[in-house]
Amino acid sequence: MNDSPHTIPLPRNQRPPSAQGSLQQHSPEVARVLKNTYALLSLTLLWSAGVAATGVALQLPAPGLVITLVGFFGLLFAIHKAQNSGWALPLVFALTGFMGYTLGPLLTQTLSLPGGAQTIVTALVATGATFVALSAYVLATKRDFSFMGGFLFAGIVIAIMLALGAMFFQMPGLALAVSGLVALLSVGLILFETSRIVNGGETNYVLATVSLYISVFNLFSSLLSLLGMGGNE
Repeated sequence: MNDSPHTIPLPRNQRPPSAQGSLQQHSPEVARVLKNTYALLSLTLLWSAGVAATGVALQLPAPGLVITLVGFFGLLFAIHKAQNSGWALPLVFALTGFMGYTLGPLLTQTLSLPGGAQTIVTALVATGATFVALSAYVLATKRDFSFMGGFLFAGIVIAIMLALGAMFFQMPGLALAVSGLVALLSVGLILFETSRIVNGGETNYVLATVSLYISVFNLFSSLLSLLGMGGNE
């Protein structure tokens, strides 16, 4: 993580089933939530990427810490309030579009570094491969990762405190360490949220999509900072 606001058993000895086969192993309700979640997640990731690319092309400035926090938490609160209404989907696209906009300046800074384009591609491939591998593991094993909830919450609080300290005291080394912590927490959150869906703990695909999107977003931006070796401040 940089100073910008952008800001854990082995699988059974069997061959992982195909995506369609994985869905068929679950109850109709779980399969429906999984299908809707992954469909909406794909759309929001494409939308967010498009907004970020537009930001890079237009050289849009970073929104700043206050606007980023107000926009993110405001839209997140609105989504939770409207999760069962017709406003839920437009708000999800508003949130993911806004996060794509906040990512644009980070991509612009990364592109200005030596090997910046390669860094972005590497972070993108690593993020995609990690998400697919973790999701496939949970879908195949149905392992329950709900026990990680308390640990992940505590880790998020610690990461936020450290990130604020790194930002206000201008400590690039600490910011880079926070990026590593956020990447690990994002991995844990992907396992946790996918497990909740598979085991029936999350039945609202809108909330499931938002949770997975935020985890993927944070994993990508953290890997971007780590691979860029903290080149942007």
